[in-house]
Amino acid sequence: MTITVRFAPSPTGYIHIGNTRTALSNWLYAQKNDGKFILRYDDTDVERSKEEYAHAIAVDLDWLGIKPDCVEYQSQRFHIYAKAVERLKQAGLLYACYETADELERRRKLRLARRLPPIYGREALKLTDADKSEFEAKGRKPHWRFLLPNFENDPFVTSRTEVHWDDLIRGPQTVDLASMSDPVLVREDGTYLYTLPSVTDDIDMGVTHIIRGDDHVTNTGAQIAIFRALGAEPPVFGHHNLLTTVSGEGLSKRSGALSIGSLREAGYEPMSVASLAVLIGTSEAVAAVPNMAALVEQFDLTGISKSAAKFDPAELDTLNRTLLHELSFGEAQARLEALDISGEQAEPFWLAIRGNLERFNDAAHWWQIINGELPEAPLLSDEDKAFAHDAFKLLPDAPWNRQTWKDWTERVKMETGRKGKSLFMPLRIALTGQTHGPELADLLVLIGPERTKGRQP
Repeated sequence: MTITVRFAPSPTGYIHIGNTRTALSNWLYAQKNDGKFILRYDDTDVERSKEEYAHAIAVDLDWLGIKPDCVEYQSQRFHIYAKAVERLKQAGLLYACYETADELERRRKLRLARRLPPIYGREALKLTDADKSEFEAKGRKPHWRFLLPNFENDPFVTSRTEVHWDDLIRGPQTVDLASMSDPVLVREDGTYLYTLPSVTDDIDMGVTHIIRGDDHVTNTGAQIAIFRALGAEPPVFGHHNLLTTVSGEGLSKRSGALSIGSLREAGYEPMSVASLAVLIGTSEAVAAVPNMAALVEQFDLTGISKSAAKFDPAELDTLNRTLLHELSFGEAQARLEALDISGEQAEPFWLAIRGNLERFNDAAHWWQIINGELPEAPLLSDEDKAFAHDAFKLLPDAPWNRQTWKDWTERVKMETGRKGKSLFMPLRIALTGQTHGPELADLLVLIGPERTKGRQP
């Protein structure tokens, strides 16, 4: 058996780091088990689904390193869902309901007032053909509910009906079908809610494992019942904890908060996002994982906590710095060339500045400082300006190497009596226009004698 998983986003907005947690969990599980990963767009809501969002999701997944084995669109499979609907109707497991939203809400409140569970009472099962014709004549269209198998003979007399599964993440789980309403599978306008297309596709596409957020745990009992009603054995389920903001709020795809696209545009490395999305809220320490192959090795569903995990963007900054500081020149070379950074200086330049980068594109800033005009005029007090002017007269002769900085500053110290920060900071500002940055022993060599002398205050 080939392990087959799927990621099924709705293309109604941009995916965020919480969605990415689900996508990565499925993809890594498939990679770890030589399985198959399906990207399946849940675009049955034709009005809200946009091709631009589907394209953006594909771009985001590719940026993260997730490569689907196949891509499916539920909007192209309506004929398959229609067959599943007809099969359930013929089996007497899908029944027409004509209540309005207001009528259902009144019934819910009435049940609560009577201290009864606020679940649907199956009143529609009592409708005669004449009742249905009368509703139809008034212009009402039915929505269709799945009859849960939570009774023996009389659907109005439910009894505790336990559905069990051994969750990949949460361990043994139990849901009582008598505690829930018969789920609506088809709306009044004939469109499908999430459940029916999802179950039908999972059967048709041979999905063996469903890994998703734990907000779906209570849905699983009903879905298992639908799998069996359609003659299929349910897949293995795994429900991971959800990510929230630091303040505990849920992440929203529609708000664009922490969208993968915005993180990419902000200059984060894909592995910093992937590392945090996968490792946060697990028994593993959150650390920068250098590549997907290493993350596959580290990935372990059983280490995921049952409580929600709070996403702190500050952690992303820390991971990003770590990845950049450890990035070899070979790994960075093509990206440097895209920033017009090449030639003999490129490798020593990268090794000198990588330890000071927050974002990769910051390298262009340091390349300009070393090879061009300073982007910012050095800000020195009159006293420091005079000191730096005299210090530049003491520069050693070429050729220069990493020892040159030490030789120069020792000579300046002896001549001026300055030491420590009062010596080094004016020279740093004069050379780079910055108050902080890479080691000046490296920068001085890269700037070279001619450009250095041209920066004498």
